[in-house]
Amino acid sequence: MIAPGTKVYFAVQPADCRRSFDGLAALAASQLERDPRQGGMYVFLNRKGSQVRVLFRDPHGWCILAKRLDRGRFRRPACEAGQIIWETEAAELLRFLSEIDWTRAAQRVKRSVHAQLTLVRGDMQ
Repeated sequence: MIAPGTKVYFAVQPADCRRSFDGLAALAASQLERDPRQGGMYVFLNRKGSQVRVLFRDPHGWCILAKRLDRGRFRRPACEAGQIIWETEAAELLRFLSEIDWTRAAQRVKRSVHAQLTLVRGDMQ
């Protein structure tokens, strides 16, 4: 459960989602110019938009929520040019995690199926 009034900070620039607790905390401090030990949730997307990491602290230590999509992309927040961080509330984070852009995924699946069919037909000749 996310406490009411919890601030959520989205990194606008793509992040390396292979980073762990200390790496994401350092990224929040350097890129987002926020101290993650002071509270809040810090959201990082990979370049493709298929993975998200949410870094936060609970009373016992660091936590990471990770989600990787099999298909589709997370919808990146619309931001102004030069903006490095997008600040919102917890309800928006929950909405973000459930809204997935399926348009590019459907195009990729169609192309890969076409490529597989071409390979199969080529093997039969």
